[in-house]
Amino acid sequence: MGSIKKMVEGEISGIYVLSLMIGKSVIQDTENGFFMDVNEQVSMVCTQLGGQFLRAVAQRCPSPPMKNLISIGGQHQGVYGLPRCPGESSHICDMIRKALNSGAYTDLVQKHLVQAQYWHDPLNDDLYKKHSLFLADINQERAVNETYKKNLQLLEKFVMVKFLQDTVVDPVDTEWFGFLKTGQAKETETLQESVLYKEDRLGLAAMEKAGKLVFLSTEGDHLQFTREWFTAHLLPFLH
Repeated sequence: MGSIKKMVEGEISGIYVLSLMIGKSVIQDTENGFFMDVNEQVSMVCTQLGGQFLRAVAQRCPSPPMKNLISIGGQHQGVYGLPRCPGESSHICDMIRKALNSGAYTDLVQKHLVQAQYWHDPLNDDLYKKHSLFLADINQERAVNETYKKNLQLLEKFVMVKFLQDTVVDPVDTEWFGFLKTGQAKETETLQESVLYKEDRLGLAAMEKAGKLVFLSTEGDHLQFTREWFTAHLLPFLH
């Protein structure tokens, strides 16, 4: 994200770019990215502003107003797998896998493992909806929070970038708000085929009708794109 910050600053003269840190040091920021309750992280971001997690900020914290939300490889419907956990040689990845396998939806794991908070198991849909502390809430899985819906629709544009050769995010369709069909773990569905969209529980159908949703794709692995692609496709949304 530091390279993206420098890229934006290099392209737009005089722009102010705030790179959010969750904690008082780089080490704390890294650890919190794995082990801190996402809801607490979102609250911290709200305080700093006034970051899959900046959409929650847009839904929960409309002040100061967010003009455009650009999601670069964000996992909006969660993930079901850790094919290439960052820091593969580290014991952290093994720890995460063991915790998710033993019980992603237990209170202890949900509160203390970030990956569990956006873990979306299509084979245990009822369990996910009942016990997911973060993702099921912001995606209106249990009930429709009209404030979330209204706040998200205040955006002028909601831009979602999918990486076509992504080996980190599983399934990659989540980067465009798609996911695995409920009850199995092979076939996927698009956002437009989902109940979330058909019932417009988050206002995304209305946003697409109004021309506010932008779906972009690029070749390459997770977060891998050229400066030229960034300048041509994302920079216009930053002016």
